[in-house]
Amino acid sequence: MKDLKQYREWFQACVKCGACRATCPVFKVENQEGGVARGKIALAQAMMDGQLFAEDRLIHDLSQCLLCGSCTHLCPNQVPTPDIVAAARMEVALKKGLSGFGRGVAALVTHKKAMDWMSKSGDLASRLLCRQIPETSGLRLRFPLPGIPKARTLPKPSFTPFLKRDTRQTPSRSASPKVLFFTGCGINYLYPEIGECLVRILNFMGIHVTLTDEQVCCGLPALSAGAGEAVETLAKRNLKTLKIHAFDCVLTACASCHDALAGIYPSLGAEYQPFSEKTRDIIDFLMNMDLAGRLSSIPRSEARVKVTYHDPCHLRNHELTQAPRQLLSALPQVDYVEMADAATCCGLGGTFSVHHYETSQKIGNQKANHVAQSGAKIVATACPGCMIQLQDSLNRKNYPTRVTHLLELVCQALLYDQLSAKGPSNRTAL
Repeated sequence: MKDLKQYREWFQACVKCGACRATCPVFKVENQEGGVARGKIALAQAMMDGQLFAEDRLIHDLSQCLLCGSCTHLCPNQVPTPDIVAAARMEVALKKGLSGFGRGVAALVTHKKAMDWMSKSGDLASRLLCRQIPETSGLRLRFPLPGIPKARTLPKPSFTPFLKRDTRQTPSRSASPKVLFFTGCGINYLYPEIGECLVRILNFMGIHVTLTDEQVCCGLPALSAGAGEAVETLAKRNLKTLKIHAFDCVLTACASCHDALAGIYPSLGAEYQPFSEKTRDIIDFLMNMDLAGRLSSIPRSEARVKVTYHDPCHLRNHELTQAPRQLLSALPQVDYVEMADAATCCGLGGTFSVHHYETSQKIGNQKANHVAQSGAKIVATACPGCMIQLQDSLNRKNYPTRVTHLLELVCQALLYDQLSAKGPSNRTAL
């Protein structure tokens, strides 16, 4: 992975114009110069020049970054601040060592069996220790655990991860593409229903999905924590797994996983390039397979629900913003509405929401207000991490809006189509 010296030219490209102040989610709620992109660029350059060591204040300011890329999006010179901040965090880790939390993240994500065990034990423990929010849902839990604020709500871990489940599939059509599903940790351990929806949708389209339990975490949580060695270890394991299978494309249903495979892995070596080029976001893939055209033939539901959409930063940075909206607009049971600032960061930022939960929630509260102002009953997105943050933010504001992955709504539409085929009386069943 790149070190700070390889970004030398970008330090000069930052002209300290301040455009990043207008778009940085952290600066908007904290109003501290160290939390904005140009401040971090100056700190990183001072580190590279040997003017600063890993002082506590520097570490704090570097941690005050979501790595969301909002600054780069509006920067006149397109300075890649998230990449520079990640490199600076790795530099701190090399000089001072990883923090206790960073070591924990690196150790966990590089040990698949430990993650499997934690998911299973987390499911069991949550039934004894955690309260359901709301009581009738069984989906959200308030965790009274060390290091996690009592007010925070999190999804219940899955006793059986998605990749451990017996997923039955239909044979593929002869002309259909060969696809491999890279699940990511969020879907595998927290939202296995998203993976099941993906398989159902692709089977409906005549596509068989290759699933492999040998895949491991994409490495983005480790990158956020500054654990560069862990990122490289995970990337090598995933590359080895991918080489075993023949496929036309690697599908992701997690924006962060897509960013890791398509954006970060190519920087690790030329051997990753062919696989990165074949990485596709599932929504973009479905639109190119004309799923929207198929959905348009389904009769519109008489009982439609108002849905809005939140852009995950890691899809927005790859300019994958139109396909989700087009797909939502084609769903027969949905009335799509755009919300204000749909493309702004929700405030999760991987390890950021652990170190800076209050700041994370200030950002999340702004997003929750935009959701509520849209009048939507459901907010859809395409990232499990964003789902966690959005639902937590909505719960804290006592807004009744439900968060879902876009694939779940597509599955509902296909079910509605089946009900419609049985007769008009079934069409309002959803």
